[in-house]
Order: sequence, then C-alpha cells, then structure tokens
Amino acid sequence: MKKLTRAEMAARVARDIPDGAVVNLGIGLPTLVANHLPTDREVLLHSENGVLGMGPAPASGAEDWDLINAGKQPVTLLPGGSYFHHADSFAMMRGGHLDYCVLGAFQVSATGDLANWHTGAADAIPAVGGAMDLAIGAKKTYVMMEHLTKSGESKIVPACTYPLTGVGCVSRIYTDLATIDVTPHGLRVIDIVEGLSLDELQRLSGVPLVAA
Repeated sequence: MKKLTRAEMAARVARDIPDGAVVNLGIGLPTLVANHLPTDREVLLHSENGVLGMGPAPASGAEDWDLINAGKQPVTLLPGGSYFHHADSFAMMRGGHLDYCVLGAFQVSATGDLANWHTGAADAIPAVGGAMDLAIGAKKTYVMMEHLTKSGESKIVPACTYPLTGVGCVSRIYTDLATIDVTPHGLRVIDIVEGLSLDELQRLSGVPLVAA
C-alpha cells in the first residue's frame, strides 16, 4: 500500500472542484489545493481575512508579505481579484455565499460531525478562527486530512471525542488512503489507494464502510 502524498491529496480534492465555484481553503493541508486547480476552470478562492480571487502560491523569492491568506502564508492574486474588510468576508461565509470549503480536521464522525479547532488537551492552544462559520455557512464542507494519527488511530470515528466545530456538516472526506462520502446511509468509499482493500480500510478506520 502506498499512501497519497500531500500534493496527491490536494490534486484529488482539486479534481472535484467544479468550474465557477467559490471556495474557501482552510489553514494547513487544504491550502495546497490552490496549486492543483485545473487551469481550464474558473474557481474563485476566498480567504476569511478578506481576499477573493487568490491564485497559486508565489514562486520562491516573489512573495508579497502584504498579500497573505488566513494562515499568514503568501499568496498570489488573479486578475479581477479583490480585497475587503474581514467583516464583509465573514458575511460571505455566514450568508451561504461559498459553494465549498475545504478544512483540516482532528476528527470526523461517521455522521459528518467535525472537530478541528481543539483537542481538549490542557496544553493545546485552541484556534477556531473562522472554522465554525465556514463549516456551517458553506454549501458543502469537504475535509482533507491524514487517515490516521501519528499513533495509528483513525481520525474517522463513531463519535467525536474532541470539541465540535459543527454537527453533521461534512459531506466528503479526503485522506491519504481514500475518498469517502458521508451519506444518510453511512460512509461510502468513492476511491481507495492502490494496494489497499476495502476490508483493510475498514479495519484501519474502525467504522462501518460501504463501497460506492
């Protein structure tokens, strides 16, 4: 079994972003999606600090540190892109104007609950940012994450044990092992990495899975 690299995960997510979509890419892994969007599609990337129309990451040495995303990473701006107050940005998020958001996660439950802002550990620094607004405000919420923790535990769980970001908000999960839809009838595996069987994915995940 060969796990997907982070770039391969980002390319897999990018493949599912349709032409004309307005999309927010969350801090961390999801920001990589910007580098893999097909050039023949017009996708408007949004950042909650007040940017619409972001492009891929700038080349090394070409960074403009006055132009950053919500994770303080340098970005580029495509022709027609715009800047605005973050209050207007959050109004876009809360008002249902985003077609998709792609977020990282600590846990996703079998019913699509999302936990991505705090592990509950005493020494952890909570960082909710705009995650709650995005998870509930976007028309579809995708999660992009490693399938397992560093200790080998599944991040897809029967029920989240960490503080929730949103309830029943996740519609699709992208990991380094599989792409999984969250449906009213359970978790449906859309695709799986080469060399990994559904039975083995089931064992690693610890939650019921069905093939598409």
